[in-house]
Amino acid sequence: MTRTPQLLEEAARRFALLGDPTRLRILHVVIDDGERSVGDIADSAGVTRYNASAHLNRLADAGLVSRRRQGTTVLYRLCDESLPQICETMCDSLRAQARDLLASV
Repeated sequence: MTRTPQLLEEAARRFALLGDPTRLRILHVVIDDGERSVGDIADSAGVTRYNASAHLNRLADAGLVSRRRQGTTVLYRLCDESLPQICETMCDSLRAQARDLLASV
């Protein structure tokens, strides 16, 4: 596969977005619960609505989630279907490392 400088830059930008714990919590709410309002996402992620909205805007700008308006409510849903697998792969790796570390003690 060809990895152009532009592709690597975009990958780095997305990994940077995923490197924030609050954004990961918000993203996991959307992955686990499907389309939700900002308020619902904020409540489930344990952040303020303002904070959730700011993070969701960044995720939407990067094409990771999408939004639609329903009356006065803005709903967010997963847009990049590769994210659940990426997150699960990373969590599997971390769990395996933790098991290996405990086994070596």
